[in-house]
Amino acid sequence: MARDTERDEPSFGRGFLTDAWYFAAMSRDVRRDRLQRLEMLGEPVLLGRSPDGSLFALRDVCPHRAAPLSRGRFAREPDGQPTVECPYHGWRFRADGSCAAIPSIVAGQDLEVARIRVRSYPVAESQRMIFVFIASDRRSEIEPPPPPRFPDIALAAPRIVERRTFAAHIDHAIVGLMDPAHGPYVHQQWWWRSRRSAHEKSKSFAPSPEGFVMLRHPPSSNSRAYAALGGSPETEITFRLPSLRWEHVIVGANQVLALTCLTPTNDRATRITQIIWSDHPVFWLAGPLVRLAARRFLEQDGRMVDLQNEGLRYDPSLIWIDDADRQARWYQALKREWLASRREGRPFVNPVQPTTLRWTS
Repeated sequence: MARDTERDEPSFGRGFLTDAWYFAAMSRDVRRDRLQRLEMLGEPVLLGRSPDGSLFALRDVCPHRAAPLSRGRFAREPDGQPTVECPYHGWRFRADGSCAAIPSIVAGQDLEVARIRVRSYPVAESQRMIFVFIASDRRSEIEPPPPPRFPDIALAAPRIVERRTFAAHIDHAIVGLMDPAHGPYVHQQWWWRSRRSAHEKSKSFAPSPEGFVMLRHPPSSNSRAYAALGGSPETEITFRLPSLRWEHVIVGANQVLALTCLTPTNDRATRITQIIWSDHPVFWLAGPLVRLAARRFLEQDGRMVDLQNEGLRYDPSLIWIDDADRQARWYQALKREWLASRREGRPFVNPVQPTTLRWTS
């Protein structure tokens, strides 16, 4: 039987990578005894925290009459175990997805309630963030790898969390994020850069686990925002499949970690969450201004996505050039290898090779 290649091997701008952790929420946003509905990779996901503080994630559709379980409430079984109660007919489900009770059943009716299940997703907290693992096989019970971890600044909470939804497939959102040449055109402001300040740049890159890294270097001279950090900052920028990008800046004894998480809602929308940790004094003195700048960046990128969509409606062929688009090409190569390694049942082999890229921005 022929494989459904369009579904198994998503092309650029279509389909999603699975067998991967995706950012779902900040830990502080999912409180005890609360149910929260998300859409991830086109699937409805119920994210909840039990009264005892444990997290769980279920497909947010009751298998009885399709009501969203997230509109229900927590219930407690006779053994004290918490369950989620469907708002329509009161069917109750455990955190592992198994059905605990169907109230309408009477004595003598033969139904193995425990065999009824909703899909459950592995969920984990890492550095005050919540990640959900989306497996390619819904029936898979294989233990997922550890959730992502990032340079640890050892702070109690992030300084800034900004969110926005882009009207774009995640592929377009990711390559827009890593595009090094759009800054002077899309992000024009006095404290960042302008077209007049554009000049040739040269950066060294290397492979990193499931992605690549722009090796640590002094920021470009026309990136004026770094001047506010004082001293001699050095930055390193990393991308990791399926959709994580972070910049780690070191300024003497101080650090800044700016993490961008992209979560596909469906094939036409991507949630962007930008999280910044820092122990640098500038975040105490000018925190609101930094937050405003982060928000402005996301708004500018969002407007360009909307503009780009006008052209994408006609399904044009896209031209990728070296060296400015090499990161976008690496992303596509990483995706192909991710899919091939899982299809062939072998370890992932990073296709990125160490190199130096040059462009003007």
